[in-house]
Amino acid sequence: MSERKNETKYVFLALLAVSMLASSGIFVRYSLLPPVNTGFWRCVFALPFLFFLARKDLHTLKKKDILIIFIAGIFFALDLLLYNLAMVRTSMANTNLLSNLTAFVIVPASYFIFKEKIPKGFFLGAVIAVIGVIVLVLGKTTPSETNYIGDLMAFGASFFYGIYILISYRSRDRFSSSAILFVVSIGMIFTLGVGACLIEGGIEVPNSMQKLLPILGLTLTVQIGGHNLLSHCQGHLRVNLSSVIQLCQPAIAAIYSFFFFSEALSLMEISGIVLVVCGVYLVKRKYSSEE
Repeated sequence: MSERKNETKYVFLALLAVSMLASSGIFVRYSLLPPVNTGFWRCVFALPFLFFLARKDLHTLKKKDILIIFIAGIFFALDLLLYNLAMVRTSMANTNLLSNLTAFVIVPASYFIFKEKIPKGFFLGAVIAVIGVIVLVLGKTTPSETNYIGDLMAFGASFFYGIYILISYRSRDRFSSSAILFVVSIGMIFTLGVGACLIEGGIEVPNSMQKLLPILGLTLTVQIGGHNLLSHCQGHLRVNLSSVIQLCQPAIAAIYSFFFFSEALSLMEISGIVLVVCGVYLVKRKYSSEE
């Protein structure tokens, strides 16, 4: 495994990447296409750009590597599918927070797959985070069944995103971020295409500028910019530090949602977010100290 030195410049680049990822909800909310279709076209439009960036590195991928990364793309697509569906059902802050609880996937999975021991602080952090999630969900200013379904979808998205992160993190030891994301995007297009047909009745073509602009925003800002930059930083930051940096995403998303959609969080929701962040940070700090 290549050495990751956690250099300061890559910390700032990762923060920039997370800021770009947090903008995803803005484009999804403004999109005139259904949520799964929005995710599908975001990946389709990104593919030519990613091929251009990855063209010199694709020869390093063997068939087995392509298959593994393609499977990672399937998990990423399932994360995106649930994320986009959640985004139109609950707040941007809740969606970004609940869909980023990947620590509780990464740590147990590392134990069973990579034989890494579970840190002592994991269970304490897990309990604090779970309490935070409960406070967050119960603290809604205008609770509704749709909000709760959206929260559940966002929470489910974190499971699939955690698996994607584990696969891409290991792949980043040997391959460039662009090559990984190119193959990942192919897996995402396949999965989201099937999802759009099953959930939304088919694939809808963005045949006007109003439909096209939010998709292009997602493509350039999130798929090509945010994820590619974050994947690049994964080659220089340890997975624990990278995951802690991603905890900034819900806070940034909350700021975006306030300015773009006038979404205000109740004091109870803010308390829940703080508890979740503290819980996940505790897990990551303990995990890092015992490596």
